[in-house]
Amino acid sequence: MNVKVIYSLTESQKDDLVNLYRNEFWCHHRLRHDVDKMLEHTDIIIGLENTSGQLIGFCRVLTDRVYRAMLFDVIIHPDYRGQGLSKLLMDAVTEHQDLIHVEEIMLNCLPEMLNFYQQWNFTERVGGFRFMKRYREQSS
Repeated sequence: MNVKVIYSLTESQKDDLVNLYRNEFWCHHRLRHDVDKMLEHTDIIIGLENTSGQLIGFCRVLTDRVYRAMLFDVIIHPDYRGQGLSKLLMDAVTEHQDLIHVEEIMLNCLPEMLNFYQQWNFTERVGGFRFMKRYREQSS
């Protein structure tokens, strides 16, 4: 399959990204104007485009480029799953020039994805640390 790794998105690909989000239970509610703002404040964008220039894979990273990086939104278009593109995307992340020397790269994933991410030495063993969240209160 002829797929290109990209590090920025065109306006059309931003629309493709919103459509990718619509396929996932954890982000189906995201709106284009919020996605634009998110992308503007993201440190590293890694995408996969097909020969037509359509965005078919995506992830983003927030990082200080020394100690910590947090990987978000690893998505492959449903029509392209099962073809090794997630591996291509993760290789692009772990081999990115701004991330190869970062002390820790973190991510959140579903339990069924643990084995997949272990290929790049991600582990559930995080010592005594506990993951915490603070949710923004929704206004009525």
